[in-house]
Amino acid sequence: MKRARPNSLLGAPLQYAPQNELGVVFLFARVASRLQFRIEQIRPRFPDCIAYKRTGDHERLVRVEFEFRSSSFRAHGHDPRQCDCIVCWHHDWPDCPDRIAVIELKKYFHAVPKVWIQPARQDQWNWLEGRNCVSWGLSKRATIGDLLLMYRCRPDKAIRDLYTVVGEMERSKADWRKGDCYAARIKRLCLLGSPVFLEDFRNHRILRTAWFVRTRFQGNLLVSEYWPYIYDMIVARNPQTKKALRAFDPETM
Repeated sequence: MKRARPNSLLGAPLQYAPQNELGVVFLFARVASRLQFRIEQIRPRFPDCIAYKRTGDHERLVRVEFEFRSSSFRAHGHDPRQCDCIVCWHHDWPDCPDRIAVIELKKYFHAVPKVWIQPARQDQWNWLEGRNCVSWGLSKRATIGDLLLMYRCRPDKAIRDLYTVVGEMERSKADWRKGDCYAARIKRLCLLGSPVFLEDFRNHRILRTAWFVRTRFQGNLLVSEYWPYIYDMIVARNPQTKKALRAFDPETM
């Protein structure tokens, strides 16, 4: 028996989320007609696909490259001038040239959202006060629909705010360190009247052994595998949040 498998998909001809470029090609065939594409040729060289897209009363030539992650287009050294569209499962290339359209297939098939613990230093807390929607620096692996458990660092050391990612990832200059960062718009789901503290994680029979607890919540932390335990702690203390977290109920994810 496999110890792990990809996320399950709903409404898709593929049981699980694709893990490679071949899966992307397979799923694109399901949505190509809906997106007004007529495929003329699939071939083993760049660009992978020659298609025509219906626009008004005419068709426009579209040169398509398939990638599992959009950033692989750059890693593979492809010429942006020879391509009009990237079809991928995960769009993780905010600096993609404007002339290239990107079709991120996960938007067309329900995939289980990821859950992150997102640290916020004390000098950043003001951005969480009285704002329902803000731009926040995130892991470049974060995508629209993911859940963010905003962890207020010292002196609070507690999760008080729950947000979800609602905007596309963009690359910009970081305001808390040198260099650039990836950021997206995030929207508040709810406030926790009874916060969950770092000490609660340390006292939990399962969570106390988790790597992110041992490192004291440093960095952008992908904690999806532990979400059922965290969810139970949050809802036990804040029953009113169950409605806000309906889309993230572990039994349906």
